[in-house]
Amino acid sequence: MASIPTCSPNELTPLLAFAANATAAADYICTRFTATSDKFTNTTYAIDNTYLLFSSYLVFAMQLGFAMLCAGSVRAKNTMNIMLTNVLDAAAGGLSYYIFGFAFAFGGPSNGFIGKHYFGLKSIPSAVYDYSFFLYQWAFAIAAAGITSGSIAERTQFVAYLIYSSFLTGFVYPIVSHWVWSSDGWASASRTSGSLLFGSGVIDFAGSGVVHMVGGIAGLWGALIEGPRIGRFDRSGRSVALRGHSASLVVLGTFLLWFGWYGFNPGSFLTISKSYDTSHEYYGQWSAVGRTAVATTLAGCTAALTTLFSKRLLVGHWNVIDVCNGLLGGFAAITSGCAVVEPWAAIICGFVASWVLTGCNMLAEKCKYDDPLEAAQLHGGCGSWGLLFTGLFAKKKYVHEVYAPGRPYGLFMGGGGKLLAAQVIQILVIFGWVSATMAPLFYALKKLNLLRVSKEDEMQGMDMTRHGGFAYIYHDEDGSSHPPPGFTMRKIEPVSASPSPNHNTVNIAV
Repeated sequence: MASIPTCSPNELTPLLAFAANATAAADYICTRFTATSDKFTNTTYAIDNTYLLFSSYLVFAMQLGFAMLCAGSVRAKNTMNIMLTNVLDAAAGGLSYYIFGFAFAFGGPSNGFIGKHYFGLKSIPSAVYDYSFFLYQWAFAIAAAGITSGSIAERTQFVAYLIYSSFLTGFVYPIVSHWVWSSDGWASASRTSGSLLFGSGVIDFAGSGVVHMVGGIAGLWGALIEGPRIGRFDRSGRSVALRGHSASLVVLGTFLLWFGWYGFNPGSFLTISKSYDTSHEYYGQWSAVGRTAVATTLAGCTAALTTLFSKRLLVGHWNVIDVCNGLLGGFAAITSGCAVVEPWAAIICGFVASWVLTGCNMLAEKCKYDDPLEAAQLHGGCGSWGLLFTGLFAKKKYVHEVYAPGRPYGLFMGGGGKLLAAQVIQILVIFGWVSATMAPLFYALKKLNLLRVSKEDEMQGMDMTRHGGFAYIYHDEDGSSHPPPGFTMRKIEPVSASPSPNHNTVNIAV
């Protein structure tokens, strides 16, 4: 926040020599000036905190998007199960992040690895953090857990969700966010003590690595250790599509996530009232917020269109599910550099992100890796590309405005390779950290028979066997569902090949 001039009665008194009581007049003027100055300061704090709270609500709304996306991407017999896990991510993540996570992430002053203050929000609010900042960071933490739940959908025990969600949001994710976003973090571009990584620090503005890679890699290990769903690959190893039951829910979830991303990326400025250039009063952080929203939009739109036409060429039809995933891949990629790149560069980001997602999906199929929501490919693969993209296209002016003057910027923009090197280090370290923490957890759960449901439960569907009933009456295409007694609409077919000439008779199976 820009400093406001102070008023000193001693300096003002000689200027009021014409007054009958210059000292009293100076005291009165300075008192009124200080009161007005305090009002401006309070108003600035109020505006910035309101902006951050509104952004928090948008990011939290993404949980509804995740829930709808997950529900539509699984078979109907597991709808209640996946919806409950999304609620659980928010609930369990809220408590674990309150007790431990926030302190590990932002509990400074501390060392470069982990925070050590603010457990249970002790000493909050402070001159550094307010409650709105905690709420915003909690919404980010549960987003990472939501990504992981999609990778292991349709075959995971409920207790496993409880354990991994609490561990991820309370420990694994906060450590990474401390490294990159805390003022004490060893990789942070905002570090205030000690030297910066390659003189730059990592630029991961809104979390292509911190959020998306962490959630995606955690999901990767969960799905690898758990194994593919029954029927996902036939006996000869060929891929068999286990389609989600509702494209409508997938599209709804995608639009909700798109809406929430305007809190995710622009909201990561945390404040909006900062001025950049006093010679142009119309230009400030509010302009950067708008530019970030535009860059986010263009990356997602480009990725969606690229996926649309590439899939048409590869498989011969237009697929709305693939387009939705491509759109989200573009968003995941631009999240790192959204504040420091030009809008035209965001188009390049989205274009490449689409092909990264396509390539990751092809590799997953070859390796017989099963991820019902393509979460590891989308968030892990596209998130990694987003970090590299920032190291290539970050603009000098924007880096200096958002971070500090004199910092390295994108390789393709003439800034050398230091920023790119820092970004590569982040990719490697995040992969190593999440692998070293989440893989042993999932393996231990498997050995304790707490990870995967039984074959019978998986075949019948966890809604009936684990959650007391179906989300709605349905009939899955694969015929593996067992709907309860009742009126169940199925295909309407003629009774015979030669209907009566007087009328057509149809049989409605129930």
